[in-house]
Amino acid sequence: MSRETFNVDRSSPLPILSYADSLARNPDALLLIGRLFVGAIFVLSGVLKLTGVAAYSTRGWPAEWFFGPLGAGTELLGGLLIFAGFATRYACMLMFAFMLVATFTAHRFWSFADPAQFRAQQSQFFKNVSIFGGFILIFATGPGRYSVDAMIARRRNN
Repeated sequence: MSRETFNVDRSSPLPILSYADSLARNPDALLLIGRLFVGAIFVLSGVLKLTGVAAYSTRGWPAEWFFGPLGAGTELLGGLLIFAGFATRYACMLMFAFMLVATFTAHRFWSFADPAQFRAQQSQFFKNVSIFGGFILIFATGPGRYSVDAMIARRRNN
Protein backbone atom coordinates (compact mmCIF):
# COMPACT_ATOMS: atom_id res chain seq x y z
CA MET A 1 0.00 0.00 0.00
CA SER A 2 1.18 3.47 -0.70
CA ARG A 3 1.98 5.91 2.02
CA GLU A 4 -1.04 8.04 1.04
CA THR A 5 -3.33 5.14 1.96
CA PHE A 6 -2.66 5.71 5.65
CA ASN A 7 -3.32 9.33 6.47
CA VAL A 8 -3.09 10.72 9.95
CA ASP A 9 -5.98 12.93 10.97
CA ARG A 10 -4.20 15.75 12.76
CA SER A 11 -7.51 17.03 14.15
CA SER A 12 -8.04 13.78 16.04
CA PRO A 13 -7.41 13.94 19.79
CA LEU A 14 -5.10 10.96 19.32
CA PRO A 15 -3.69 11.28 15.77
CA ILE A 16 -1.73 8.02 16.02
CA LEU A 17 -5.02 6.15 16.40
CA SER A 18 -6.46 7.70 13.24
CA TYR A 19 -4.54 5.23 11.02
CA ALA A 20 -7.37 2.72 11.45
CA ASP A 21 -9.81 5.27 10.05
CA SER A 22 -8.08 5.09 6.69
CA LEU A 23 -8.69 1.33 6.61
CA ALA A 24 -12.42 1.96 6.94
CA ARG A 25 -12.73 4.31 3.96
CA ASN A 26 -14.95 1.83 2.15
CA PRO A 27 -17.44 0.67 4.79
CA ASP A 28 -19.59 -1.04 2.15
CA ALA A 29 -16.78 -3.45 1.30
CA LEU A 30 -16.28 -4.14 5.01
CA LEU A 31 -20.00 -4.76 5.45
CA LEU A 32 -19.89 -7.23 2.56
CA ILE A 33 -16.94 -9.08 4.10
CA GLY A 34 -18.64 -9.11 7.50
CA ARG A 35 -21.89 -10.43 6.04
CA LEU A 36 -20.03 -13.16 4.17
CA PHE A 37 -18.27 -14.27 7.36
CA VAL A 38 -21.45 -14.26 9.46
CA GLY A 39 -23.57 -15.90 6.76
CA ALA A 40 -20.99 -18.58 5.92
CA ILE A 41 -21.07 -20.25 9.33
CA PHE A 42 -24.83 -20.75 9.04
CA VAL A 43 -24.86 -21.83 5.40
CA LEU A 44 -22.24 -24.47 6.11
CA SER A 45 -23.90 -25.63 9.32
CA GLY A 46 -27.34 -25.82 7.70
CA VAL A 47 -26.07 -27.77 4.69
CA LEU A 48 -24.12 -30.23 6.85
CA LYS A 49 -27.11 -30.83 9.13
CA LEU A 50 -29.63 -31.21 6.31
CA THR A 51 -27.39 -33.67 4.44
CA GLY A 52 -26.82 -35.71 7.59
CA VAL A 53 -23.09 -35.03 7.77
CA ALA A 54 -23.47 -33.16 11.05
CA ALA A 55 -26.04 -34.20 13.62
CA TYR A 56 -28.39 -31.58 14.92
CA SER A 57 -29.51 -31.50 18.48
CA THR A 58 -32.99 -30.78 19.71
CA ARG A 59 -32.04 -31.57 23.34
CA GLY A 60 -35.32 -33.10 24.39
CA TRP A 61 -37.61 -31.00 22.22
CA PRO A 62 -40.83 -32.75 21.24
CA ALA A 63 -41.15 -33.81 17.60
CA GLU A 64 -37.42 -33.95 16.88
CA TRP A 65 -38.26 -35.14 13.37
CA PHE A 66 -39.81 -31.70 12.81
CA PHE A 67 -37.73 -29.28 14.88
CA GLY A 68 -34.35 -30.71 13.85
CA PRO A 69 -34.77 -30.11 10.11
CA LEU A 70 -36.64 -26.84 10.83
CA GLY A 71 -33.63 -25.53 12.77
CA ALA A 72 -31.18 -26.67 10.10
CA GLY A 73 -33.33 -25.13 7.36
CA THR A 74 -33.53 -21.88 9.32
CA GLU A 75 -29.74 -21.82 9.58
CA LEU A 76 -29.36 -22.38 5.84
CA LEU A 77 -32.03 -19.85 4.80
CA GLY A 78 -30.92 -17.19 7.28
CA GLY A 79 -27.28 -17.66 6.33
CA LEU A 80 -28.07 -17.33 2.61
CA LEU A 81 -30.16 -14.21 3.17
CA ILE A 82 -27.41 -12.52 5.20
CA PHE A 83 -24.77 -13.72 2.75
CA ALA A 84 -26.65 -12.13 -0.17
CA GLY A 85 -27.84 -9.09 1.75
CA PHE A 86 -31.48 -9.81 0.90
CA ALA A 87 -34.18 -8.91 3.43
CA THR A 88 -31.15 -8.41 5.63
CA ARG A 89 -32.74 -6.85 8.68
CA TYR A 90 -35.49 -9.49 8.72
CA ALA A 91 -32.86 -12.19 8.32
CA CYS A 92 -30.96 -10.77 11.28
CA MET A 93 -34.10 -10.82 13.41
CA LEU A 94 -34.87 -14.38 12.34
CA MET A 95 -31.35 -15.56 13.06
CA PHE A 96 -31.18 -13.69 16.37
CA ALA A 97 -34.35 -15.48 17.52
CA PHE A 98 -33.09 -18.83 16.21
CA MET A 99 -29.73 -18.38 17.94
CA LEU A 100 -31.37 -17.33 21.18
CA VAL A 101 -33.32 -20.59 21.28
CA ALA A 102 -30.31 -22.66 20.16
CA THR A 103 -27.96 -21.02 22.64
CA PHE A 104 -30.18 -21.51 25.67
CA THR A 105 -31.26 -25.05 24.77
CA ALA A 106 -28.12 -26.62 23.26
CA HIS A 107 -25.28 -24.82 25.06
CA ARG A 108 -26.32 -24.74 28.72
CA PHE A 109 -22.77 -25.01 29.96
CA TRP A 110 -23.85 -24.49 33.57
CA SER A 111 -25.59 -27.88 33.56
CA PHE A 112 -22.38 -29.90 32.89
CA ALA A 113 -20.41 -31.37 35.78
CA ASP A 114 -17.58 -32.66 33.60
CA PRO A 115 -15.00 -29.83 33.30
CA ALA A 116 -14.20 -30.62 29.64
CA GLN A 117 -17.90 -30.55 28.65
CA PHE A 118 -18.43 -27.43 30.74
CA ARG A 119 -15.60 -25.60 28.93
CA ALA A 120 -16.68 -26.83 25.49
CA GLN A 121 -20.30 -25.74 25.99
CA GLN A 122 -19.20 -22.46 27.60
CA SER A 123 -17.09 -21.74 24.54
CA GLN A 124 -20.04 -22.49 22.22
CA PHE A 125 -22.35 -20.35 24.35
CA PHE A 126 -20.09 -17.31 24.25
CA LYS A 127 -19.32 -17.82 20.55
CA ASN A 128 -23.05 -17.48 20.01
CA VAL A 129 -23.14 -14.37 22.18
CA SER A 130 -20.52 -12.80 19.91
CA ILE A 131 -22.60 -13.74 16.85
CA PHE A 132 -25.54 -11.90 18.48
CA GLY A 133 -23.32 -8.84 18.35
CA GLY A 134 -22.71 -9.42 14.65
CA PHE A 135 -26.45 -9.63 13.98
CA ILE A 136 -27.06 -6.43 15.93
CA LEU A 137 -24.35 -4.59 13.99
CA ILE A 138 -25.63 -5.80 10.60
CA PHE A 139 -29.18 -4.91 11.64
CA ALA A 140 -28.10 -1.41 12.72
CA THR A 141 -25.94 -0.60 9.69
CA GLY A 142 -27.92 -2.41 7.03
CA PRO A 143 -26.33 -4.65 4.42
CA GLY A 144 -24.35 -1.96 2.59
CA ARG A 145 -24.08 -1.05 -1.08
CA TYR A 146 -22.95 -4.51 -2.21
CA SER A 147 -26.18 -6.34 -1.42
CA VAL A 148 -29.41 -7.44 -3.06
CA ASP A 149 -31.31 -5.01 -0.81
CA ALA A 150 -29.26 -2.08 -2.16
CA MET A 151 -29.69 -3.29 -5.75
CA ILE A 152 -33.48 -3.39 -5.29
CA ALA A 153 -33.45 0.09 -3.73
CA ARG A 154 -31.41 1.49 -6.65
CA ARG A 155 -33.83 0.02 -9.18
CA ARG A 156 -36.78 1.46 -7.30
CA ASN A 157 -35.23 4.92 -7.25
CA ASN A 158 -34.47 4.96 -10.99
